[in-house]
Amino acid sequence: MATNRTFTMIKPDAVENGHIGGILNMITEGGFKIVSLKLTQLTIADAQAFYAVHAARPFFGELVEFMTRGPIVAAILEKENAVEEFRTLIGATNPADAADGTIRKKYATSIGENAVHGSDSDENAAVESAFHFAGREQF
Repeated sequence: MATNRTFTMIKPDAVENGHIGGILNMITEGGFKIVSLKLTQLTIADAQAFYAVHAARPFFGELVEFMTRGPIVAAILEKENAVEEFRTLIGATNPADAADGTIRKKYATSIGENAVHGSDSDENAAVESAFHFAGREQF
């Protein structure tokens, strides 16, 4: 059963390039309600823990370095069928393959610097949301 919440991060590349407002606008225009939001920066330990599923992959070190190089915006979003709807809104990981009108088509510059993260399942949305937001920060 699909839930009504998902998790996203606006990644360091998009924050550095001044795209926070544009991305948040696309999210709200896409019908999502922002129920939690913060500007924060991941420590190396945070990034290693968050991306632990990729620890054995050859790109893990680069991913941790990228995700800790500057601030991110973390958010919990609400909408019917949130995970699937948000994955559609963000587009393919490779911006060259992303559909027109998606966040990554508009703001990502490469597969590695792809502007946003979106949870890939309802279970991961709950885990990722709890990783970034205490219960009292979730509305």
